[in-house]
Amino acid sequence: MQRRGALFGMPGGSGSRKMAAGDIGELLVPHMPTIRVPRSGDRVYKNECAFSYDSPNSEGGLYVCMNTFLAFGREHVERHFRKTGQSVYMHLKRHVREKVRGASGGALPKRRNSKIFLDLDTDDDLNSDDYEYEDEAKLVIFPDHYEIALPNIEELPALVTIACDAVLSSKSPYRKQDPDTWENELPVSKYANNLTQLDNGVRIPPSGWKCARCDLRENLWLNLTDGFVLCGKWFFDSSGGNGHALEHYRDTGYPLAVKLGTITPDGADVYSFQEEEPVLDPHLAKHLAHFGIDMLHMHGTENGLRDNDMKPRVSEWEVIQESGTKLKPMYGPGYTGLKNLGNSCYLSSVMQAIFSIPEFQRAYVGNLPRIFDYSPLDPTQDFNTQMTKLGHGLLSGQYSKPPVKSELIEQVMKEEHKPQQNGISPRMFKAFVSKSHPEFSSNRQQDAQEFFLHLVNLVERNRIGSENPSDVFRFLVEERIQCCQTRKVRYTERVDYLMQLPVAMEAATNKDELIAYELTRREAEANRRPLPELVRAKIPFSACLQAFSEPDNVDDFWSSALQAKSAGVKTSRFASFPEYLVVQIKKFTFGLDWVPKKFDVSIDMPDLLDINHLRARGLQPGEEELPDISPPIVIPDDSKDRLMNQLIDPSDIDESSVMQLAEMGFPLEACRKAVYFTGNMGAEVAFNWIIVHMEEPDFAEPLTMPGYGGAASAGASVFGATGLDNQPPEEIVAIITSMGFQRNQAIQALRATNHNLERALDWIFSHPEFEEDSDFVIEMENNANANIISEAKPEGPRVKDGSGMYELFAFISHMGTSTMSGHYVCHIKKEGRWVIYNDHKVCASERPPKDLGYMYFYRRIPS
Repeated sequence: MQRRGALFGMPGGSGSRKMAAGDIGELLVPHMPTIRVPRSGDRVYKNECAFSYDSPNSEGGLYVCMNTFLAFGREHVERHFRKTGQSVYMHLKRHVREKVRGASGGALPKRRNSKIFLDLDTDDDLNSDDYEYEDEAKLVIFPDHYEIALPNIEELPALVTIACDAVLSSKSPYRKQDPDTWENELPVSKYANNLTQLDNGVRIPPSGWKCARCDLRENLWLNLTDGFVLCGKWFFDSSGGNGHALEHYRDTGYPLAVKLGTITPDGADVYSFQEEEPVLDPHLAKHLAHFGIDMLHMHGTENGLRDNDMKPRVSEWEVIQESGTKLKPMYGPGYTGLKNLGNSCYLSSVMQAIFSIPEFQRAYVGNLPRIFDYSPLDPTQDFNTQMTKLGHGLLSGQYSKPPVKSELIEQVMKEEHKPQQNGISPRMFKAFVSKSHPEFSSNRQQDAQEFFLHLVNLVERNRIGSENPSDVFRFLVEERIQCCQTRKVRYTERVDYLMQLPVAMEAATNKDELIAYELTRREAEANRRPLPELVRAKIPFSACLQAFSEPDNVDDFWSSALQAKSAGVKTSRFASFPEYLVVQIKKFTFGLDWVPKKFDVSIDMPDLLDINHLRARGLQPGEEELPDISPPIVIPDDSKDRLMNQLIDPSDIDESSVMQLAEMGFPLEACRKAVYFTGNMGAEVAFNWIIVHMEEPDFAEPLTMPGYGGAASAGASVFGATGLDNQPPEEIVAIITSMGFQRNQAIQALRATNHNLERALDWIFSHPEFEEDSDFVIEMENNANANIISEAKPEGPRVKDGSGMYELFAFISHMGTSTMSGHYVCHIKKEGRWVIYNDHKVCASERPPKDLGYMYFYRRIPS
């Protein structure tokens, strides 16, 4: 400890009071109960303020609470003290000084006090040959700002010394985001070495996947034992599907699954149901090859050359990043970059575009004092706080200041004039928004479009009162489905947040050039000569818009008019136009060999966009609607048995699942009910039950079962089906509707069978012709117990309808062959000129490549 003490500098600070040695122990006595030693699992923040991007490098340093281990800049530490009453903080400060050169020109750079913070990053923008670092730590006691120099072994109580040493030697809470350690954080599955794979002839196509048990076509997982493709639903953000992959595991015991769409030569997202966590599969290439997937060539090209061997792709990188042109750096409010954490450019590009929208600026940065003042005790785990922090960091200009004149002169004298831009590091934000998401929490590249929708989902779930900035993206889509045989139609509406435009390759205007280029390219590859200059397909935007509006064939269409499967076509129109229209160009697809392909095309995206002609018109004169009849649902017998097994004795509740949920902060009784009413199916399923029921007034009330064990009907007695006027318990209704049946159908079946779950299922199977009875609905709504079994009809999604005239103000471009690799860059039009945001570098754009974008952001033009 004496050796360690030599590493600390003496405390400074003109506004603080230093203590005499004899008073230190007496001063700390009242605060001893609040000083903790970090335990395993505690996150110790030494690098970044919870409310800002202040760090020990900042002018005011960083204050670490010795009880919560949260860190605060000088501007925010008083707020934490007032809110919590915690008085003892460790103040961390890094001093950067210019080296004093000797006659010989100076020695190698020497960094003093390197062990005091361990994982505190150096400032990459300072030349280490010219500067050295000196780190300083001290305890500060609020509200009087008494300072105690560290170390002070003779005067400090032993507990305080141990706590200080533990804080200073703690590891970064973001280790899983560090490029060199992420992969090592995932355990190797114990099932990987001896995984059984069935020789059943299954071969997985490169596209067109669909869940084997439902119609979902996203969040699909390939079971590595039998090749079944099924939907997932174990993410805590409630994204995914119907949980059929997990259900399949419970039926078969096949433990490992890989997420389709994440497969690259470097790996894929693999989940172990038995181990209940993401894992590594060292034999993944072999396991995928069993089903016809060549993992090692997923990023290859048809001739076996890799991305960086091909001149055409290099050209794409140069054009999008505007290489070869001298770009002028931009500084000040709204011109702050985001440091790349290792393939985090997808997040940076989306967030730059999001915070260029006034509604998001007002919702978060405009409400900064209120959001910060009313933030929870741990603001690092609050979405609105972290959104506000990021928005303020990007918009305030506090972290985007031009170099002072003296520094510029010095750089010119040294012929090193390379304007530096620090930017801010979104580590805390990324850690929170990607929490429990196996894709975004990894260090691999992701799809910017998927992250945009993930962010919108988080904004929706964490709205501030009635204010929801994501309303600006929401619009209604009218889908018209027509039975080709009977010509009858059905109109439905759904909510969406972006418009997906297909690439109309057949409409290329330079087909002759493309054919000539392709012949020359193949000849060059065959003879191993340099490739010719790239010729991109030039696609008219009008052709892509036309392709969007044309009818699509409906797979597995069931015609209610024919009571059988038939051919059907679907067209989509806008039932409302959003305030801000996000357009995604569908550039990515898979070849027959499972190699991802990107349409390297140039599309003449318009600055002014008019889509008023795509306004929905509804049912037209002369059109006849399809009968409102649902297709027959066939439920396997084992599924019925599994439902009945969900009715468990309260004494058999899985307490480990209860405690997992309780540790997330939910009330204990609510956790017990969640595990009970989901039949001990695990914490993930119970979590979804909590999300659905957490707004109910009796959410945290103790679990009660009136008449348990004494009624003739087991299902009814367990769920307390003794309600007024023969109304079935909501929990039994939820179980039946979770199988895909209509709510009114479930209620009517339960009422007809005295609330017996098994008999109600048999009743449904024997009444496939069920139609919604209006008298029944009226009776249900007027029932005395309607507050329990019926909810008021929702108002529907909030949309900001208006004109379909838009102007382009931002676009995100992708470089590379796949969304799972490459790089993203964002261009935004600000103050009348285009600006390029390339990670931490923000510059005035000279040639914005509007024809090569991946996502485009349009704002409505007021009519």
